[in-house]
Amino acid sequence: MAAQSRKWMILVATIWIQAFTGTNFDFSAYSSELKAVLGISQVQLNYLATASDLGKAVGWSSGVALMWMPLWAVMFAAAAMGFVGYGAQWLVISNVITLPYFVHHLMQWHCIIKFLLQIFLLCLLAGCSICWFNTVCFVLCIKNFPSAMPLALSLTVSFNGVSAALYNLAVKSLSPSSSAVYLLLNALIPLVTSLMALIPILCQPPLDLLDPDGVKRDHFTFLKLNMLAVVTGLYLLFLHPSDLFTARLLWCGAIFLLILPLGIPGILYAREWFHTTVYSSFQLDGSGFILVDAEDLELHKQLLSRASSVENGLTYSGNGGASSAHGMSGLDRCAVITKDQLVMLGHEHTAGELVRRFDFWLYFVAYFCGGTIGLVYSNNLGQIAQSLGHSSVTPELITIYSSFSFFGRLLSATPDYIRRKVYFARTGWLAIALLPTPTAFLILSLFGDRAFMIRVGTAMIGLSSGFIFAAAVSITSELFGANGMGVNHNILITNIPIGSLVYGFLAAAVYDMNATAVLGLVGETLVCMGRKCYFLTFVGWGCISLVGLASCVILFLRTKPAYHRFETNRRSMILS
Repeated sequence: MAAQSRKWMILVATIWIQAFTGTNFDFSAYSSELKAVLGISQVQLNYLATASDLGKAVGWSSGVALMWMPLWAVMFAAAAMGFVGYGAQWLVISNVITLPYFVHHLMQWHCIIKFLLQIFLLCLLAGCSICWFNTVCFVLCIKNFPSAMPLALSLTVSFNGVSAALYNLAVKSLSPSSSAVYLLLNALIPLVTSLMALIPILCQPPLDLLDPDGVKRDHFTFLKLNMLAVVTGLYLLFLHPSDLFTARLLWCGAIFLLILPLGIPGILYAREWFHTTVYSSFQLDGSGFILVDAEDLELHKQLLSRASSVENGLTYSGNGGASSAHGMSGLDRCAVITKDQLVMLGHEHTAGELVRRFDFWLYFVAYFCGGTIGLVYSNNLGQIAQSLGHSSVTPELITIYSSFSFFGRLLSATPDYIRRKVYFARTGWLAIALLPTPTAFLILSLFGDRAFMIRVGTAMIGLSSGFIFAAAVSITSELFGANGMGVNHNILITNIPIGSLVYGFLAAAVYDMNATAVLGLVGETLVCMGRKCYFLTFVGWGCISLVGLASCVILFLRTKPAYHRFETNRRSMILS
């Protein structure tokens, strides 16, 4: 019983870490002030956003660190990187320290090099800390919830999307007049959260394999936690402070909602009473919202395993059916890939095989033109609102994007919950999730001068990108193998810094082309006002997102037979 309680304590600690370490999502809240203090152009500001996203390209370093360091040390190393990266930026934006070369000759090449070597590296360090925190959370979920790993990952990763809304509320409760507070909180809160999570991480229970009833209880607990997560998201989305006292009251309420799951250990001690008096009256197997039982989850693992596929006679034969494994000495490559088209899920791909697959590049383009473009939009929210004369609603837009990204991440687990009633290939769900993005950019390009339509477009983009970010982990595992998922997924997300640089540069170039020089804190700075600042950008981003949608539809059509065969085999084994 104590081991079960400690397991849920670790889950709560993981939720806290994810909720307070998505610090890259509040970049747009202080980007305008950072731009003014440094006296840089929009193009140069885009380099800072790219640096933060570039940390994802070196996220593999956290896996290497885990080979030599304990988990808690990796967590504190991540906190230290964020403390230095964001703390130094706060000192700059608060004029505690100065960078004199920004004052004169900003466009000289040697000044730009100094700029890249100082501020760019600080942003890169801060961005890398986020990846290290994510790795810690992934390891905790995988180690402590082997029978409910998809549910644990989906729930905890979702809270990463709500970070900006939490930080926005925290700033309003402290000093709403200064956006530099975001950087200070970005440096301090993850460090404090790491200290709070230290005890549960050091007291991890031994692996305890649950019986089927225990697995069902865990799944029912995850269902309740998801409901609580929805309440938390709605709380942050719809309750906005009107004064300092209200902001502090709402901030305390948000912290209470994050602490509330700590009641799970007490609930576990009362589980016998609950099971005998209440739980036994519910028949989960007959409901329309069925969770996976222990045998079903083990079957899923077997069907995704190359060796087990052969052992269970589920290898694909050339005539389109399942063939017996008897008499087969090994799994022929053509049995799982025919004419460069995947016909069985779970085949392990090396990095070299991955980049030679057409399916991977379709997947890469779908992510590059879908989720990544949504992230770049969030990085530009500050300048978008400012150019349209709505600077006052920038914090609200950040909250809307963050909250709907949170809901999108939660929705990514829906296919697993409703699988027995409605089964659809996960790549098909991904294509559906991409639909709101081009629609949102169409709305923004036509009605971008209206504050309400900006809110609507931001919500749609946040919902779409959040779903993509969360669903991508499962899709990578299913299409290209679970064992190499860490390496393969890191290859996939290299599109994020590339997209951040390319999309951000194009948007910044259009912005600077229409901007005029105004007097800033350290001299003249370029500011653009009016729809012309982002109209062409919205049109271009909308067209690019259509390319991503088309790529995802093609990927769905190519992988649909493999998903259908997987589900057919799974159901036939259950019936047998």
